[in-house]
Amino acid sequence: MESLVTNDKNIQPPMPGSEPFIHNIDSAPAYWQDDSLWIVLAEAKDTGGRFSMMLELLPKGSGPGPHKHTWSDETYHILHGEFTFLVGDNIMTGRAGDFILVPRNTRHAFRVDSETASFLNGYTPASLEAYLLEQAIPAKERVLPPKGISPATKMTPEMLSRYGMDILPGPDPLRPVEAGKV
Repeated sequence: MESLVTNDKNIQPPMPGSEPFIHNIDSAPAYWQDDSLWIVLAEAKDTGGRFSMMLELLPKGSGPGPHKHTWSDETYHILHGEFTFLVGDNIMTGRAGDFILVPRNTRHAFRVDSETASFLNGYTPASLEAYLLEQAIPAKERVLPPKGISPATKMTPEMLSRYGMDILPGPDPLRPVEAGKV
């Protein structure tokens, strides 16, 4: 078979952090946060800061309220379960096999609608995994944590800046307040 190679004289060397690696869900760092299991498959130090990738296992009803990432695009590849996503002003359903791209500075949120759900969650460039490494509880096992063991962290303005996030004001269309309830 004939070899096919580029004749481009401007071939660039690998970028810093471009060393090959394999991380496995059974041995990669795992954390409990917000009643969910997060497994960090690639973090900034692995990729020269270019991207991060996490596997998340989540219980029914979980998910963040409206927010945006100020310097990262976010991706979701749904492995199992069903979600309702808010992206911009659009509400859509995501199921196993779906891939969702949320460009930086785009309002978004999600809610798990099935009993459990999982997805691969990526950030370009790397960002939110730093929050887990600094704030989450190391998982004792690779299962959903006991309810309430990892309460949501109250994000300060300094933390939001450090992780490239904004929590957005206003109602959460995925979690409307029932009439008469506060």
